[in-house]
Amino acid sequence: MMLVAPVMAQAQCGGSFTAFKAGVASEAAKRGIAPATANSFLSGVRQDPAVIRADRAQGVFQRPFIDFSRRLISQNRIDAGRAKARQYASVFDRIEREYGLDRHVLLAFWAFETDYGAFQGDFNTANALVTLAHDCRRPDLFRPQVFAAMALFARGDFDPQRTTGAWAGEIGMVQMLPADILKNGVDGDGDGVVQLKSSAPDALMSGGKMLQHLGWRAGQPWLQEVRVPAQMDWSLSGLETRKSAAEWRALGVQPRTGQLSDLPASLILPQGHKGPAFLAYPNFNTYFEWNQSFTYVLTAAYFATRLAGAPVYDAGNPDAGLGSDQMNRLQTKLQQRGYDVGKIDGILGAGTRAAVQAEQKRLGLPADAWPTRTLLDRL
Repeated sequence: MMLVAPVMAQAQCGGSFTAFKAGVASEAAKRGIAPATANSFLSGVRQDPAVIRADRAQGVFQRPFIDFSRRLISQNRIDAGRAKARQYASVFDRIEREYGLDRHVLLAFWAFETDYGAFQGDFNTANALVTLAHDCRRPDLFRPQVFAAMALFARGDFDPQRTTGAWAGEIGMVQMLPADILKNGVDGDGDGVVQLKSSAPDALMSGGKMLQHLGWRAGQPWLQEVRVPAQMDWSLSGLETRKSAAEWRALGVQPRTGQLSDLPASLILPQGHKGPAFLAYPNFNTYFEWNQSFTYVLTAAYFATRLAGAPVYDAGNPDAGLGSDQMNRLQTKLQQRGYDVGKIDGILGAGTRAAVQAEQKRLGLPADAWPTRTLLDRL
């Protein structure tokens, strides 16, 4: 998990790493952290070039949904998830009772983040956090996490020399950042300490509490596969548009299994109107508080439905997408037309999808937010 954090305006970054650490120590004192604590925490911290390389090399998110989901979801992961659900049934019962979080949602995150705790990362967490705070790409995210880690260190729950985790500073079985651990850490096994790396009950209870605080609504669905008609106004798809079940049915949208929920929902066509189709309910938005990658979020939400018994989605026969270089060209063209697509990175994120849909509509193409060579050529 990597995106929940307080934001600082104009956070300091860059320059000499030694001077940067001194600045962090000075700010820590202003935040009420004892100078001895801050200095002890920072004394052995080193800049880690491997962290920066990992931050710049997230090419897996360039994969379209079908490829990405097939890469992450296997029968072994499904079987393991169901076994974990049985093993920790009492813990999940408590999570559902206290936090209203469906167990399959948490199981999916547990699977994707660390393969149910098997691979939690071996980056030194203090080095990773300070390196990313010093780097000027996302200092507003990571600088506050350094102070949160210091607070954990002060209470004996963090060792700057030995605590390890993911390259982006997440710790434990469900990969939580220090600020989230401070706010949502739960002693799930009752041993008096919160151990997110070694205690599944602690990690799962903490993850459940955090998702509740992020806005999860108890007893409500999050995602449902649907069938769409051969023709409709595809510009109605996308997270910006919400309609009732009755409105979607009137447009020809039907559930593949079960019934549509009587909640406002958005039609998601991750690879266009010829590919898989889903209705996303309000709980789906909570996923973006955990991770902001559209492909990751949709895959995690879908995997949770699979663990709950949904069938394999109907992949359909989507039009061929764009390669990485073509996506970069498309994003550049869209940016030149005034659209905010974020970084030119070849990733079909929310900003790029919205721009694609607007241009498809302008050009008289099916406005399903799936970029094709036809769109690129027309631009």
